[in-house]
Amino acid sequence: MALLELRGLNKHFGGLHVTNSVDLVLEAGEIHCLIGPNGAGKSTLFRLILGEHHPGSGDILFAGENITALKPFARIHRGLSVKFQVPGVFKGLSVRQNLEIALQRTHRSVELAREIDRLLTFLNLEAEQMQTAGNLSHGQKQWLEIGMAISLKPQLLLLDEPTAGMSPEETHQTGEMVQRLNADGMTVLAIEHDMAFVRQVAQRVTVLHLGQVFAQGSIDEIVADERVAAIYLGQAHA
Repeated sequence: MALLELRGLNKHFGGLHVTNSVDLVLEAGEIHCLIGPNGAGKSTLFRLILGEHHPGSGDILFAGENITALKPFARIHRGLSVKFQVPGVFKGLSVRQNLEIALQRTHRSVELAREIDRLLTFLNLEAEQMQTAGNLSHGQKQWLEIGMAISLKPQLLLLDEPTAGMSPEETHQTGEMVQRLNADGMTVLAIEHDMAFVRQVAQRVTVLHLGQVFAQGSIDEIVADERVAAIYLGQAHA
């Protein structure tokens, strides 16, 4: 069953056609990566899915329900969560306090402490739990925000360039986290430029170019597609 389905999604900003009749089906239980050159419309598509932008036309279906007109908070309540490219952690609070804030609506007392401990272990941040979040390394901040994003155990996790600014080792560890989440049943849609990460985690890949779906397939099919190589080199046109 399709968990997320985009049908003929269009978005204009003035005279700029940023999202152009995008059709995309995300199956429940998959890791799907969204790639494309800068300006392809990837971030706008994410904001349409989240409800931060509203399409000029087209529909967004989540778990079979048309959510096109729903506010962002209503989409979150239905099982969507997001981690944006720039970490949005509470820098003046400890790592543990950040996770407590994310979890306190759904967990209480002993259960809350147990879930925080579980997430700290998953995120490899046990040793840093009392450290001020603002003093974490960039990669650790990214992991902390992933922890906050998954605190509500969403059906669909949206990741906007989760490995931006990470070392190759941190990128690989992030990929392992995503794979573990997926093994536990979480569906993941990630925007990513790091092809090592895409190779590591993606079960399917969609390429956007000039706001349109340009290609779709397995990572091996996408890498072998000469048209995809051309748009990254700036040689292709709409």
